[in-house]
Amino acid sequence: MPAIDPLPLSRLTTLRTGAEPARLVVAETADELVDTLRDTWASGEPWLVVGGGSNLFAGDEPFEGTVVLVRSRGIERRPGSRPGTVRVRVQAGHDWDDLVATTVAEGLAGIEAMSGIPGTVGAAPVQNVGAYGQEIVQTLVEVELLDEATGELSTVPAADLGLGFRTSVLKHHYGSVPQRVGVIVSVTLELEEVGGEPREVAGQQLRSALGLEPGASVSLAWIRDHVLATRRRKGMVLDEDDPDTWSAGSFFQNAIVSEAFARTLPPECPRWPLAPELAPVLVIPLAAFDGVVPPPVVAPAQVKVSAAWLIEHAGVHKGFRFPRSRAGLSTKHTLALTNRGGATAEEIAELARFVQQRVQSEFGLILQPEPVLVNVEL
Repeated sequence: MPAIDPLPLSRLTTLRTGAEPARLVVAETADELVDTLRDTWASGEPWLVVGGGSNLFAGDEPFEGTVVLVRSRGIERRPGSRPGTVRVRVQAGHDWDDLVATTVAEGLAGIEAMSGIPGTVGAAPVQNVGAYGQEIVQTLVEVELLDEATGELSTVPAADLGLGFRTSVLKHHYGSVPQRVGVIVSVTLELEEVGGEPREVAGQQLRSALGLEPGASVSLAWIRDHVLATRRRKGMVLDEDDPDTWSAGSFFQNAIVSEAFARTLPPECPRWPLAPELAPVLVIPLAAFDGVVPPPVVAPAQVKVSAAWLIEHAGVHKGFRFPRSRAGLSTKHTLALTNRGGATAEEIAELARFVQQRVQSEFGLILQPEPVLVNVEL
């Protein structure tokens, strides 16, 4: 497929920053995506895959390589692994929220709490997207992955993706490289067939966000409508007329710290204990057993703490911005760094560094950025 005239990345990302790449290609089918990537990898030039652009922070200097815009779409319904379930295989370029809307309309449960998350389906497993107690790891079965090292397209089970809190083996974390370099071509989820009638909401985090009492029953459509309303109040649903939504969503991750460190934070700082990793089963051959079983290895307990609370209590409040800067914190959501109109990447980076410094100074903790940074340093 031919390259098109490059567009600046500021027009392809929700944070609205970034210069023109050297080359821009649009892949509208899975085959086009595979062929484009193989050709690009064979050339040895730098490359960048862009879906919805909602998790990218692009710099002011041109990207000297090929940007591949993923625009493949389509949902294929398949039988589930057990009665009462359905599998959906979705192309990587399909809009995530369109997928959620489709599954809710068809009475399929499992991703309704993730309504309104911007971006494409192919990007969702890369950072294990989630909201209000639901994460894609809970429903993901497998992905089709094109591996850069081999150029081969293979089916990779969810268990092999290293899915954790906003991470996977495919995620490009700031300051490090992915454990595995490849591009998702399609995603398969397994969802429950529950229909459109009210049913009990099991998740405490979702009930709390929606103001529901334990045992409350509501429909999937009710959950979707109220999640969208909640996200809109926070400026987390894209709106061309609202600069509070011109962001990459939550710019900083909620911090994962040791239980001991969490105790050094003020007690009112919101925190959520993480489930401990279970030790592998110990197998001792009978011939080697001497009657002594080694004690289990206990991993230190970890706690997730609220980055938004830390920022607010470090003295950086909603709407904060430097004089004459076109970058600012959202007036609705402390975690969102926003482009108020025409901001450069350096203006946003300056604000991000200030937030990091204030939190580190007050609490001894360095917040880590959630978006992928391209040609930008913090």
